[in-house]
Amino acid sequence: MLKVNSKKIEPGDTFIAIKAATRDGHDYIENAIDHGAACIIAEHGQYSVKTIIVPDTRTYLANYLKELYADKLSKLKIIGITGTNGKTTSCYLIYQLLNSLGVKTAYIGTIGFYLPERNRPLVNTTPDLYDLYDMLVEAANDDCEVIAMEVSSQALAMRRLECLKFDMVSFTNLTREHLDYHKTMTEYKNAKLLLFKNVKKSGFAVINIDDKCGKDFIMDSNKNILLGQGKGDYRLSNILLTNNHSSFKVEHGDEIKEIVLPIPGIYNIYNYMNAYILCDKLGLDVDDVIKETLNLTAPLGRYQIVKNDKITVIIDYAHTPDAVQNIISSVRDYAEGRVVTLVGCGGDRDKTKRPLMGEVATNNSDYVFFTSDNPRTEDPSEILNDIVAKLEKDNFEIIEDRKEAIKTAINSLEEKDILLVLGKGHEDYQIVGKDKFHFSDYEEVAKYVK
Repeated sequence: MLKVNSKKIEPGDTFIAIKAATRDGHDYIENAIDHGAACIIAEHGQYSVKTIIVPDTRTYLANYLKELYADKLSKLKIIGITGTNGKTTSCYLIYQLLNSLGVKTAYIGTIGFYLPERNRPLVNTTPDLYDLYDMLVEAANDDCEVIAMEVSSQALAMRRLECLKFDMVSFTNLTREHLDYHKTMTEYKNAKLLLFKNVKKSGFAVINIDDKCGKDFIMDSNKNILLGQGKGDYRLSNILLTNNHSSFKVEHGDEIKEIVLPIPGIYNIYNYMNAYILCDKLGLDVDDVIKETLNLTAPLGRYQIVKNDKITVIIDYAHTPDAVQNIISSVRDYAEGRVVTLVGCGGDRDKTKRPLMGEVATNNSDYVFFTSDNPRTEDPSEILNDIVAKLEKDNFEIIEDRKEAIKTAINSLEEKDILLVLGKGHEDYQIVGKDKFHFSDYEEVAKYVK
């Protein structure tokens, strides 16, 4: 059997050495042989067992898996969503909506691997090729017809989806993020564009043309479906936002449909439209789709509301300047009291976005609590100083300990105030140094909001 993990080698297996972001499989060849590998596939070297040298082991593995599982995966429609924000919600809404309409669907992404009857957590938003194929096969064996997966820019740049073709791809938006890895916005965008070069001839590409980068994702080789307010193939209009839902109209061809989405925020309308368009292209009755839309819920840690009769706390994964501005603006549309924001920035990540996060939070909120958010190997106080160093407004305070910050922020609320607890969403841990320990924003909020 062909394997990529030397620890899982059993006598007689073949080990293929894959280069990844933080390790090189060639460094584990001798360990694989010690575990009983009978054959090695590598890009260089000669070993004590049968050795096959190939130009690129990742391409070799991709072609091997593609051929091995071609028949099994032939009936599975693979959906890939990319963008800075909205990937999780878009995919999760596809997962919910299709399953509710009788189209068995799986989901792969930030919050885990979901099948209709079970789920499990994942290490990466987009798993590496070998693990990804395992999930695709598991979904096919479970009689799934569709699998919706988040596709990150790092996964594309690292070739985790090598040779995989998609029935539908979608671009949500592009804003500043991951520049610790990609270095420039152009490099970041080009990584995401790779997804749009892997659409099946029978597939299509959905593009949010209201985003300033949307036009860059329109490729002559694809069947492009454009989404926008008053423009495109699916045209949005009459948008009304409230504290617990959104309503809007969708015009497509000669049809105009009115939709009520029970998830607030204009950005969630765009996320939802990926599911709506897919359902339409699959030939489902859009009136049934609209009816089932009323039962949709946001994924864990996305616009998650905890409230009592006096105050409201919203927990959300927003961790980019654009996402933070979007959710604050969304709440502003209906807030009767103050909008208070609690947010931080992760360590060992793009430092250039820190002052932008501080500026967006203080400019759009009535008051802000800056706190720690996965400092990793950086000093939390230095991260917080990066956030506030250039701020012109003084409507904030710094409380490094996130638990204490949440408690203080909630205690500061007055009747009808709304607190946004941002940055971690579904995550149930904090990473300090090299250690990960249990921490849940939801659990901390629930202690004080009853």
